[in-house]
Amino acid sequence: MASMITLTSADGFQFPAYVAQPAGKPRGAIVVVQEIFGVNSHIRAVADGYAADGYLAIAPALFERASPGYETGYSAEEIAASRELMSKVSTDDAIKDVAASVDYVKSAGKVAVVGYCWGGTIAWLSATRIAGLACTVPYYGGQMGKYIGETPLCPVMGHFGEQDTMPAPDQIRSLVDAHPSVTAHFYTAGHGFNCDQRGSYNAEAAALARSRTLAFLAERVG
Repeated sequence: MASMITLTSADGFQFPAYVAQPAGKPRGAIVVVQEIFGVNSHIRAVADGYAADGYLAIAPALFERASPGYETGYSAEEIAASRELMSKVSTDDAIKDVAASVDYVKSAGKVAVVGYCWGGTIAWLSATRIAGLACTVPYYGGQMGKYIGETPLCPVMGHFGEQDTMPAPDQIRSLVDAHPSVTAHFYTAGHGFNCDQRGSYNAEAAALARSRTLAFLAERVG
C-alpha cells in the first residue's frame, strides 16, 4: 500500500513524500533519496520494491523548495532542466528534509538512507550529518568527492560505475582511502545503471548491486 503524505522539516517547511508500506510488520525503514528527476515513477517503484522486501519506505520530494511538484523523465531536455534545478537546491535543506523523513519512519525500527545519482551524494551527507542512522547506501553520488573531508557516523556501502565520470572511479577510491570503513563496489557500467528508464541501465549491475544492498540492509537494519 502506498500514499502521499506531507511532512514538516525542522525549519517549518512542508513537503510531500511518497510512503510505501510493507505487507506485514516492517523490518525497519528506508529513506529513498531521489535522482534529480523528482519522485517520479522510477523512484516510486524503487520505494515499492523495498516495501515488498519488508521495509517501510519513504521517498521525500527534495526539490520541493525549488520547484513544487517537480517530476520528470530522462530525455536530453529533461536532464538539462533537472541539472539546472539541482543547482538551486541547497544540500543543507535537503538534509533537513531527509532528517524529517527519518523521524517520520523511525517508529518502524532502524532506519537506512539509500540514494541515487544526486541522492547518492545526499545519502553520503546523511551518513556524515544525521546521527542515529543504521547505515546509508549511495549509488553513484556525483558530488561525493567534494565532501571527502566529512566522516560517516554509520556504516556506508556504495555502488559505482567504472565507466562513470561523475563521480569518476578515482574520486571514490580516494574517498575510500580516506575512510577505510566505507565499502565501495564498482561495476562495468556507467552513471545511472540502476534506473531501468534510462539508456544507461545495466540489468546485471543493477541486480548485483541490489542483492548486495539487501544483504547490507538485512545485517544493519533487520
